[in-house]
Parts: sequence; structure tokens; C-alpha cells
Amino acid sequence: MTSVDLASFILRIALGVVLVAHGWNHAFGGGGLAGTAGWFASIGLRPGRLHALMATATELGAGALLLLGVLTPLAAAGAVGTMMVALVTAHLRNGFFVFRPGQGYEYVLMIILAACATGALGGGAVSVDGLLGLDDDLHGWAGLVLSAGAGGAGAVALLAVFWRPAMIAESEARD
Repeated sequence: MTSVDLASFILRIALGVVLVAHGWNHAFGGGGLAGTAGWFASIGLRPGRLHALMATATELGAGALLLLGVLTPLAAAGAVGTMMVALVTAHLRNGFFVFRPGQGYEYVLMIILAACATGALGGGAVSVDGLLGLDDDLHGWAGLVLSAGAGGAGAVALLAVFWRPAMIAESEARD
């Protein structure tokens, strides 16, 4: 096992665990999926239930794929996309530091960058990608472009179609 394989393994496991935990919390933590849907709607992602289901499925699915090292750059794109949406809709306005009121964006930014690095590294030798010989083509610049590009494009498309922060401001002005 090379140092690159080891780095890939460590990043994949850490990122996979974090994503599965996020998805699990969306589905079963606090107010469950209904609570997640309500919160998504409150930050302007409409319809809230659709976004709660999509975020939960993406985080659970991408997390599982990362843990196994299956289609690693594509799985990393799922992390990039969900965290970019979180960065824009919930964290950017609160500044950099996560300990600021409303939580800043440092945490989600680090997940985005770790996902991009994971895509660039590929699955490595200790992955399903490596076992199937897919890792030879799914790393380096191609892996980075796939992870950052697909994740970023998905986030931009979702925000353009579904994010309506003006609706929140209008609703608060009426109250």
C-alpha cells in the first residue's frame, strides 16, 4: 500500500462516516425527516420534504459508496454538492468560524475540500474501485474535475431551481 492509498483510505472513511451520520440525522435525529423538511423550507429550499429526502438519500448513498470506495469521485461529488448547498443556504452569511451564531462555513468548506481531495486521490488500493481496476482511470485531475464539477454543477442547478430566500424575507415582513 502506497502513501497515496493510505491517504485515500483515511479520507474516504472519515468523509463516509460524516456523510452517513449527516444523512442518518436528517432521517432519524431530532424531528426526523419531517423536522428536516421544515428546516429546509425555513431556509428557502422548497418543497422542504423533497429536499429533505434528496439530501438524506445523497448523504447516505454517497457516504456508503465512499466507505466502500465505489465510484469514489462520483461519491465525492455527492458530498461536494450537498455541502455547497449547505454553505450557500445556511452558513455563508454567518462568517467563517463555525462557533459564530448560526454557524459559519468553515466546517462545510472543509468537507467540500476533503471531498475534492478524495476525488483526486481516487479510491486507492483498498477500495472496490481498486479491486476492479477502476481506480486507474478515476483519480488525478479527472477525479478532481468529476468531484468538483459534478458536485458544483448539481448544487448550482438545485439552488437556481429550488432556493427561494426572497420568500422567507417576504414571509417575515408580513409577520
